[in-house]
Amino acid sequence: MAVVKVIELLSESANGWEAAAQEAVTEAAKTIDNIQSVYISNMQAIVENDKIVNYRLNVKISFIVK
Repeated sequence: MAVVKVIELLSESANGWEAAAQEAVTEAAKTIDNIQSVYISNMQAIVENDKIVNYRLNVKISFIVK
């Protein structure tokens, strides 16, 4: 039986939703092995002067504990 842990992160990127998701995975992977999935539960865009300047995500990352 495998044990799966889930952590929750906030991530932000000026380059879009996918970049924000990748940033969360990249940061988590610095200290976590065996990442299995990313669940995006909340999206927010910051607007300045009628343009989106930052994309924010609330993500849950699951990984297998060995």
